[in-house]
Amino acid sequence: MKNPTKSFSWSSKSSSRSAGEDREAKRSKRSTEVVGMAQSSANTVAASGSSSNADLVSLFECPVCFDHVLPPIQQCQSGHLVCASCRPKLSCCPTCRGPLGNIRNLAMERVAMTVMFPCKYASMGCELTLSHTDKVEHEDSCDFRPYVCPCPGAVCKWGGPLENVMAHLMSAHKSITTLQGEDIVFLATDINLPGAVDWVMMQSCFGHHFMLILEKQEKYEGHPQFFAVVQIIGSRKQAENFAYRLELNGMRRRLTYEATPRSIHEGVSTAIHNSDCLVFDPSIAQLFSDNGNLGINVTISTVSNL
Repeated sequence: MKNPTKSFSWSSKSSSRSAGEDREAKRSKRSTEVVGMAQSSANTVAASGSSSNADLVSLFECPVCFDHVLPPIQQCQSGHLVCASCRPKLSCCPTCRGPLGNIRNLAMERVAMTVMFPCKYASMGCELTLSHTDKVEHEDSCDFRPYVCPCPGAVCKWGGPLENVMAHLMSAHKSITTLQGEDIVFLATDINLPGAVDWVMMQSCFGHHFMLILEKQEKYEGHPQFFAVVQIIGSRKQAENFAYRLELNGMRRRLTYEATPRSIHEGVSTAIHNSDCLVFDPSIAQLFSDNGNLGINVTISTVSNL
């Protein structure tokens, strides 16, 4: 007698459960690999405990811009790092061409807290080393950061070291007049011209050069204003040694403004945006102008003389 046909339904269920377990095992393995990659980075640093700070810093080099990868630090699935500035511009990992993913490398973030990073302008002379929490703020105001052309507007794209700024102005902006002395008159002509207009003059005294800027613009729509400010062709530290006074004088009226000159590193845009300068309306300008020409007395003094 033939044996009855055996049912394989139990085996089928068993096979289905094995496939599910297999998928779960793969996910677990993948997760373990990612964690292992982060741990591997930490082990690499731990093994170099006797190495110099420079050796540790090299572990944080971005392969795209060669700046440093700072917390929060993210890695691709293979453990490669890219800085936060470059990451949004990439579609894949620049090292392995794999997906960037969204994996935090907490191990390297902990290491970053123990490292002193050089300023990104070290090659230009900055010798400071900073914690990752101070690095970005310092670089925004580092005296070794390349200077841009201090002339108003965005037409000139020149950039370079501080010692080359005056040479650039003399060769590329020859129309700017330079007056000698600590007390001069800045004459702005045709102040009734419509639209945004700027007037620029240089003043040379105390061994330094100062740029005087008068801008007419609509900070608020339909409300034109004049903004007058002085900036030194120098660093913030040098600016602290001086003060300037702007004075409108005429028709038995006087309007005076005093402040520390801004460094050309800061520019004048922030000063105008915050009204941190001499601000007056066209109606005020008319009180002090003569046939559409406005004279502003400019006095530069050293702080010790105040």
